[in-house]
Amino acid sequence: MTVARLVLATHNPHKVRELRSILGPVVPDLDPADVVGAADLGTEPPHEDGVTFAENALLKARALAAATGLPAVADDSGLCVDVLGGAPGIFSARWAGRHGDDAANLALLLAQVADVPDAHRGAGFTCAAALVTPDGFEHVETGVLRGRLARVPRGDGGFGYDPVLVPDVQPARAAGSPLTCAELTAEEKNAISHRGQAFRALAPVVASRL
Repeated sequence: MTVARLVLATHNPHKVRELRSILGPVVPDLDPADVVGAADLGTEPPHEDGVTFAENALLKARALAAATGLPAVADDSGLCVDVLGGAPGIFSARWAGRHGDDAANLALLLAQVADVPDAHRGAGFTCAAALVTPDGFEHVETGVLRGRLARVPRGDGGFGYDPVLVPDVQPARAAGSPLTCAELTAEEKNAISHRGQAFRALAPVVASRL
C-alpha cells in the first residue's frame, strides 16, 4: 500500500489533481497516491483569519502538518479586481455570503462591475502557496495571472471565477478571440495560472523536503 508523502490543505478534488499534475514533472518518483487532500485524511480546515493570501495559506498548512505529521501544502487564492480596490481578494470564495457558491459569487461580481467600461475591467488571480513541514520549516511562493473581466461567464472548465477572467496571455488557438480561463484546456491553464506559477516555484522546495 502506498503511504501519502504530502498532504494538500483542500477539500476540493480539482486542486488535488492540479497539484499532482504540477508537481509530477519536478518531484522525482512522485506517484499520484503520494499526494492526498485533507478530506482523504479526515481533517477539518482551520478558521482563516489572516489578512493576506500568504497568511491564510500558512495558517492552513501549519494546521494540517500538525494534525497529520506530514509535510503540508496549502494555497490561498482569489480574484483581485482593480476598480474594486483589490476585492474580492481573500474573500473571493464567500463574496456573495456563502462559502463556495460559485454561481452567486460570479453574479454578484458581474453586477458590481456592470457599468465599468472594458478599458477599466483589469483584474487578476493571485495565489500564495505555502509548504510547512512537521519540523517547523515554512516557505511561501506567490503567483499572479493578470487579465480582464468578461461581461458574461464563458466556458465550463475550471472553477470559481475562471469563467469571467480573460487572461492577458492567450494560447495560439485563440486567434484573436480571447478565451476565459474556463475555456482553456487544463494544460493551457496550468501553464499560465496563478496557482501553476506558485506551485511550480514551490515544487523544488517540496522536492527537497520529501
